Formats: sequence, structure tokens, C-alpha cells
Amino acid sequence: MSVTLENSPALVLNADFRPLSYFPLSLWSWQSAVKAVFLDRVNVVSEYERVVRSPSWEVRVPSVISLKAYVPMSRRPAFTRFNVFLRDRFSCQYCGGGYPTEELTFDHVVPRSRGGKTVWTNVVTACEPCNLRKGHRLPRESRVYPRCRPVVPTNYQLQENGRAFPPNYLHQSWCDFLYWDSELEAS
Repeated sequence: MSVTLENSPALVLNADFRPLSYFPLSLWSWQSAVKAVFLDRVNVVSEYERVVRSPSWEVRVPSVISLKAYVPMSRRPAFTRFNVFLRDRFSCQYCGGGYPTEELTFDHVVPRSRGGKTVWTNVVTACEPCNLRKGHRLPRESRVYPRCRPVVPTNYQLQENGRAFPPNYLHQSWCDFLYWDSELEAS
């Protein structure tokens, strides 16, 4: 893949050199990264070969940047459809199959028609066939049980789950910051 400005995003690390997010991966456009460098808000950790110039300034396009100020993670993750899928590792909690997001739904373990709430502890990821098979019944009535009890995940758990789903594009300079527990190659 040739490096052009359009496909030169910067991996954004927190001040502790961990990505702000794994899934979606914390990336800034080259324009945002260069602006942050110019405003002295980030440290440049790694660069692409590409250079951008203005009449009075020249800079290599950053490939990895770290924030100068630490941004604490919120204590509780947002309850979103995507985060439910991420908690459940994009797999149906009834049949165990892994699916792309467009083929997933979420299911209320205790149906709303039976007083179930739309909360972390009552919602699981389901494929459409399993969701239809369970219907508006309780698990004991449908004999369709979730593989794992739904729980409120921590941000750390969501980040760890996100690490298992790499983005479509990884620049070599990002690997040291994304997969530090990967097996090292012997030389």
C-alpha cells in the first residue's frame, strides 16, 4: 500500500503510551495530527516518510502520537449496541456463532413484554435465527439459554476484547503499542 496523505492516519496514544481505544482504534487524520503537533498538544513518537509543508513550516506526517496530558477513562462504559456486541465478542450468546455486526441483534434475556429492562444485565448479543427462536419467552420456556450471564463490563474488559479485532489497516509503527503481549520473533 503506498503511503499517501489520505491513508496516513496517526495512532493516538494516551500519555501512558496506551491507545485511547482499541475498538474502534484511536486514529486521527493526518490533518488533526499535524495540527496537534503544531499546537504542541502531543509528542511525536513515530513518523511516516511523507512531509507536509507550509510557507514557513515543514513537518513529517506523524504515524504515532502521544497526548501530553493523560486522559482518564470514564469509569463505566456507555451502554450502546456496539459495546454489547464488543462485550460478547461479536458472537451469538445462544449458539456461539461469530457474525459481522450487520447480522447481529441484541436480545432481552427477560423480554420487555415480561418486565425485562434494557440494561447490561438483561441484554445479550444474538444472531437473528436464535433471537427469533427464543422470541418473547423466558430462557426456560424456550430452552434457549445464554452461554454467559450478561454483566456490566469494565472499560478494561471492552478494551481487551477490542484487541482481538484488529482494524483493516495496521501501520508497522503501530504494532509496538497495540500488541505488546504478542510473542516476539527470535533473531
